[in-house]
Amino acid sequence: MLKLKINNTEIEVESGMSILDAASELGIEIPTMCHNREVENHTSCMICLVKNTKNGRLLPSCSIPVEEGMEILTLDDEIHEARQTGLELLLSDHVGDCEAPCTIACPAHMDIPTMNRLLAAGKFDEAVQVVKQNIALPSVLGYICPAPCEGICRRRPIDGAVSICLLKRFAGNEGKYTEKPAPATGHKVAIVGSGAAGLSAAYYLQLRGVQITVFDKAAIAGGQMRTEIPHDRLPENVLDREIEIIANLGVQFKFNNEISKSEFEQLQKEYDAVILASGLIADEQKTWGITIAQKGFDADNNNYTTNLPGVYAVGNTLRPSKLAIRSLAQGKEAAAAVWQMLNNMPVVGEPKKFNSKFSKLIIPEYAQYMKESVEGNRIEPVNGLLAGMTTDEVKTEAARCLHCDCRKIDNCKLRDFSDQYGAVQKRFSFNERKPVRKYFHQSIVYEPEKCIKCGICVRLTEKHGEKFGFTYIGRGFDVEIGVPFNENINEGLKTVAEKVADACPTGALGKI
Repeated sequence: MLKLKINNTEIEVESGMSILDAASELGIEIPTMCHNREVENHTSCMICLVKNTKNGRLLPSCSIPVEEGMEILTLDDEIHEARQTGLELLLSDHVGDCEAPCTIACPAHMDIPTMNRLLAAGKFDEAVQVVKQNIALPSVLGYICPAPCEGICRRRPIDGAVSICLLKRFAGNEGKYTEKPAPATGHKVAIVGSGAAGLSAAYYLQLRGVQITVFDKAAIAGGQMRTEIPHDRLPENVLDREIEIIANLGVQFKFNNEISKSEFEQLQKEYDAVILASGLIADEQKTWGITIAQKGFDADNNNYTTNLPGVYAVGNTLRPSKLAIRSLAQGKEAAAAVWQMLNNMPVVGEPKKFNSKFSKLIIPEYAQYMKESVEGNRIEPVNGLLAGMTTDEVKTEAARCLHCDCRKIDNCKLRDFSDQYGAVQKRFSFNERKPVRKYFHQSIVYEPEKCIKCGICVRLTEKHGEKFGFTYIGRGFDVEIGVPFNENINEGLKTVAEKVADACPTGALGKI
């Protein structure tokens, strides 16, 4: 047995144990990517670096065995910087999107590819659930959104962007989804204004068990969506139906109620928070004590807090805009910030996670992305835009999606650690990027340009006796993982395809 210290805590472990395992004995988690306990270790990623404080050397904890009297530190500024640099070197050769370009372009950050896949499979109820995670009024937005997501769709230069807005409208109109608010928390929030931003904030807070009261000077909810948009573009019954869904959650509305300065001050006393979503600010509102910017109230861009404690401002109270989707997004983000405040958490708004991305597709890549899509031009509804798409048209159009998002968006170690250590993707990216390739197995897909060459899949296929399996092909900077002897991936992975996909620390190997 050997004695050593890890983070100033003495521990006694067996000879031959790695520093990584010794730290684990103390409940200390050290990040790893190339390490897999099922196979022999092969140090490559250098994310598990720790420091021997006796000599100041940085050591890969997954492969260095403990020594008598070692004093190991698992994190300080130097270690953090070394891990960050290691991640940035891996990212310099990484070609892949975490989130699809359409999701990034959507102000509400809607998960468009997942919606498309569900619609293509005829799972309309599941599709509207995905939409409503980020958009409180899916049918309404399906009629009026100018579709910035479609402008950046990677299918656009091939044969027309996917009709995302019409698909979203169909999901909102045809999908059945009964929301159930969380148990009441006892918190109360007042929202001034029942337009897109106010309704969105009300929806997401009421779902969390916060009692919402919406005040509006109008006699009916809807704001500019009701007063500025012609009914032949947005049917009034569609707006009424989606507002009713929000009201049925328990949101209280008080109409014909224009808030004065004294009433605003009373709201601040009676409610835990106040969200201002009343549209362009009037002269009287400028006397409320809120700092005024050039075009409206001054609020933080991330959490929408104003200079008054517990007061938030969203939508056209900040600056004039005709984009309802932007106001809806701000309402949702403000709801997240208010929830954080109510629960004594840091008020940062919706967290923004690291996102790998690359430029537009080059022409040779079109065929790679079309491998998991269908041929055919963008569909124009046979019954016209106002009527929208038929069920068959929806399934066909949704299937045109190119699946630009990553299959491991929620469990990719490269993404998680890049976010944790503040990695900058372009820091060491000096050369022209590699073209994207995709190889399809019966149950998985392999994208070499996302691979970090950790070799876990190579060792797993060898351990489990695959005839061909994976191996290293090439030398030096050009080395990559592939099936030997030019065999295809179905021949290479007969028994452990899903196992290697689960073990892959990035989105290079993912399940279909």
